[in-house]
Formats: sequence, structure tokens, C-alpha cells
Amino acid sequence: MRQHGALADDRRPADGPRRVLIAPSLLSADFGTLADAIGAVAPASDWLHIDVMDGHFVPNITLGPPVVRSLRRHSTLFFDCHLMISEPERYLEAFRDAGADSVTVHVEVGHTAALVRQARDLGLQIGLALDPETPAQAVEPFLDQVDLVLVMTVHPGFGGQSFMAEVISKIETVRCALDRLGSSAALEVDGGIAADTAPLVVAAGARILVAGSAIFGAEDPLSAATALRQAGDTALGSSGALGSGAASTGADGRSR
Repeated sequence: MRQHGALADDRRPADGPRRVLIAPSLLSADFGTLADAIGAVAPASDWLHIDVMDGHFVPNITLGPPVVRSLRRHSTLFFDCHLMISEPERYLEAFRDAGADSVTVHVEVGHTAALVRQARDLGLQIGLALDPETPAQAVEPFLDQVDLVLVMTVHPGFGGQSFMAEVISKIETVRCALDRLGSSAALEVDGGIAADTAPLVVAAGARILVAGSAIFGAEDPLSAATALRQAGDTALGSSGALGSGAASTGADGRSR
């Protein structure tokens, strides 16, 4: 069982520490060649963001545990399964058994404390996601219990949406709350993240960047992922924000 706050050492990046982590989103990849798509971007990636939708919590249906199990045989990246589903408690064990390293559930689903306990009991890392309209205060009671906070910068359900700049203030609020509490939870953003928006969210305190169409929709996905990392790292250095959120990544580049 993995310890709370310590991500799997066997999923660490091969080329050393990083402060901004890149998590390509499978929602925008070619579902007919997923293993090849993952392999193509792996050299510039830290995590794999696996979008799970049930057609109920969001109006779309995507992937489930069988696909995660198949992909696990082809990748050593850290698998974070973003569960955009109404009853995540029914599937946490199945995702664990399929090879997920972490699950991120939406605070809007409710019974958050029970979901956190269940994930912990299963040996999973656990994250909490916030829809654009959900206030940061919804996750504050759990910031000392989770490994990750995911702030959505689009409405969940479909890829290719435009970045919602009005959510930047919420990223800043969550970052301040994490720092105030001394929480080591990582701060992740998802939605409309590209080379032009990455500096905005990094300056606001995000350290894990989820990107779908900006990577897999590019002519050269590996170059796109590399450019995204460079944009994030440049923003981190130029903003002087090396202290803010620095605890969210460890010496191996993984969130703590």
C-alpha cells in the first residue's frame, strides 16, 4: 500500500526533478491507437490524465477500468484517473486493480470524507476536483487529507473548450489555502491549457498542467508537450513563485 503523500517511486520521471508537471489528457487522443499515442508523448510527460465519464455526472461517456488495465501494460507513467462520475465509490477498487495510481473525484458528488477514506483504505492516492462554479471553500475542509486539488478551467465533459480566465482567482485562493495550512497537496488545472494559458495558471499557483487538445491535437504531440513544459517552467522562474507551491513537488518531480 502506498503511503499518503508519497507517490510511487516506480512512476518517477526518468530525467530528473521538475517543478511543473505535464499530464496529457487522453480525452483528446486517438482512441483507436491509445498505446501509441501515450508512447509518443511519454518523454515529455510526467502523469497520464485518464478522463472517466459516465454520461450522468457529465453528458459524455468515455473510458473505464478495462481500458486502464490495458494501458497499464504499455506505460510506466503515473496514472491519475479523473472520475467525472456520479457514484465513484462503486468503482474505486476496480480502478485500483486495473493499475490506477490515483483517483480524483468531484467534490460536487458529496460524501467526500467517505470517498477519501475509501481511497486511502485501497492504497490509492486521492484528489478532489472543483467545477468552475464551485467555490474554493468546498475543498478547504479536506486540504490536509488529500494529495491533489484539481481546479477545472472548463466545464467537465468535453475536450477542446476555451480556457475560463475567471477561474484564475480560484486557483490563487486554493494555492493560498494550501500554503496557509502547510498542506503538501499538489495543485492541478485542467481545461484549455496550452502554451499561452500555462503561464497564467502557473503564476496563480498551479504545478500540474493537464492538456488534451493542445498536445494530442497538435501535428507533433511530443513537441507540443515539450513547449507546454517550457512555458510553465519559464513562468515559474519569471514569476518568482519558486516558494509558492514548491512543496507540491518532491526531489523526484512527483507531487508530495
